[in-house]
Amino acid sequence: MAQGHYIIGTAGHVDHGKSALIKALTGAETDRLQQEKERGISIELGFAPLDLGQGEIAGVVDVPGHEKFIPQMLSGIAGIDLVLLVVDANEGVMPQTREHLQIMQLLQLQRGILVLSKADLVEEEWLDIVEEEVREQVAGSFLEKAPCCRVSALTGSGLDGLQECIRQQLQQVPARDASGAVRLPIDRCFSISGFGTVVTGTLNSGSVRSGDTLELLPAAVLARVREVQVHGAPVEVASAGQRAALNLSGVSREQVPRGSVIGTPGLFRATERLDARLQLLAEAARPVKFRDPVHFHLGTARSVGRVVLLDREELEPGEEALVQLVLEQPLLAHRGDRFIIRSYSPMATIGGGTVIDAEPQKHRRFRSEVTQRLQDLASGDLGFWLQKLDEMGLAKLRELEKQTGTGREQLQQGLEQLQAAGQVEQLGDQWLLAERVRSWLLQLPQLVAEYQRRHPLRHGIPRATLQSQLSGQLAPKGFDVLLERAASSGDIVARGDLLATPDWQPQPTPEELQILEKLDRHYQEQGFAVKNCNETLSQLGLDGLDAELYFSYLVEEKKLKKLNQESYLHMLSYQRAEQLLVELFAEQGSLTLAQFRDRLGSGRKLTQALLEFFDSCKYTRRTGEERVPWQLPE
Repeated sequence: MAQGHYIIGTAGHVDHGKSALIKALTGAETDRLQQEKERGISIELGFAPLDLGQGEIAGVVDVPGHEKFIPQMLSGIAGIDLVLLVVDANEGVMPQTREHLQIMQLLQLQRGILVLSKADLVEEEWLDIVEEEVREQVAGSFLEKAPCCRVSALTGSGLDGLQECIRQQLQQVPARDASGAVRLPIDRCFSISGFGTVVTGTLNSGSVRSGDTLELLPAAVLARVREVQVHGAPVEVASAGQRAALNLSGVSREQVPRGSVIGTPGLFRATERLDARLQLLAEAARPVKFRDPVHFHLGTARSVGRVVLLDREELEPGEEALVQLVLEQPLLAHRGDRFIIRSYSPMATIGGGTVIDAEPQKHRRFRSEVTQRLQDLASGDLGFWLQKLDEMGLAKLRELEKQTGTGREQLQQGLEQLQAAGQVEQLGDQWLLAERVRSWLLQLPQLVAEYQRRHPLRHGIPRATLQSQLSGQLAPKGFDVLLERAASSGDIVARGDLLATPDWQPQPTPEELQILEKLDRHYQEQGFAVKNCNETLSQLGLDGLDAELYFSYLVEEKKLKKLNQESYLHMLSYQRAEQLLVELFAEQGSLTLAQFRDRLGSGRKLTQALLEFFDSCKYTRRTGEERVPWQLPE
């Protein structure tokens, strides 16, 4: 099968054999708590690796089935690629079977397999009856045409067929975006003596490497990744679709409450208010009224929230509406995220929906312009353009025209409207989401500081290097605009073509200082008789030295002047060369290379390098074999 990373989740009523099935498939015990083993039911999420063959390992999330642990189930079921809906062949469809199915529908899961467990305990005819009952229950859902496997975790019957069915289903799963922003909802956090804080979760998008700096939300603190593990083994990189454990520095366990998210710095924000399209289940016991409290679940996070109905006083079962949700606890939400709501008391799943805007203003009710804007963001042209920009990263107007099929004038007006609403920004001639700009502005000083940490002899990071590390899509003009904004805020400073943090100074070691002083002294003593840099290093017994590193340092310190890749002069010698140039032109209207060489008392190669450098400075202009003055130095 195609190479990829997949997450498989279980669903179903309590004691229907989900954990036993996972153990039979993977050999791993997902019930790790003593209380779970004593009671024989899952309380927390369980995790296991499933070997799919041909080098493929899928992560398996085993969720609790008891109604008391629906919040734990919700934190594990979101973001999976394939669900196994497990039904006990003895008992058939039960209440949590139905509620789990409702949740999966509201989260818009796409693929699944029906699994009849404990098949060894009943006759074949009874299995047919149970499958028909399950088929009736899932009719009209994404599982309507799902394959059905009959298995026994005890005897092992049907497990090979289930594994093959899993492989076939996963072949249809589209690849996740491993190159996009990092987003990992945290489902476990613990401390290990001598290692510090460890978090685990399913990587929804992006890739994580050791050494990366990420942002923890809602704590809004930066953390450095010490080590990355996948399925208990250290790896160089974890990619979207894998379950990962990250060892973090700079973060305490107390800063990682349940439901935290770690991701690309600056791209995401914790929110206590969000706009959404809310759908109420037809099976909901009663309508939702204005400012009714509900339990709000998004990813691994949950909070009590109040439903602000914007265009009505109550939402009837089976209806949907545009709403604003006001949360008691901040959590991370992003446009397009799916969520679940449960009634406040007694707790039962009553609906779910999609986040439209994770950073809205407080709205006045019954205002047509408010609902129209939300409708546009949710399903109209504005929402479509936002989605396209999110997918493309950033784009020029003509590229958006091609992708959206929208006329330039209409598209320009819409982008300006989104810009005024703080949704998008323009850098040079490229458009992108405003949240991406925020993220880049936060990342710039971090990238610069990280470069300085790794290159303590450098005066800063080259502009081109910084741009390539930030984004391969951002054009130079847009990058210049971004740098101006970062510089205006005082986060970074420009030093010619180099960028540095405001207080940065190179930090050469005592050994490096000795080499630098040796080079400085040699160039000063040799004057115009100095050889090219390779010969100089050989003369000084410094063969194998990283010449570019040391010569760049001396150039930035104004000790040396770089003429070309091979030729350098001591700054005092260079200043003398400028003076001799002016004096020579005061005596004659033009000069040849030989004349200037004789005046310097130098070799031909260095003299040629010096004159070509003067040409580039527009001090001189070449005419044939001679040079004439142009804009001489004062």
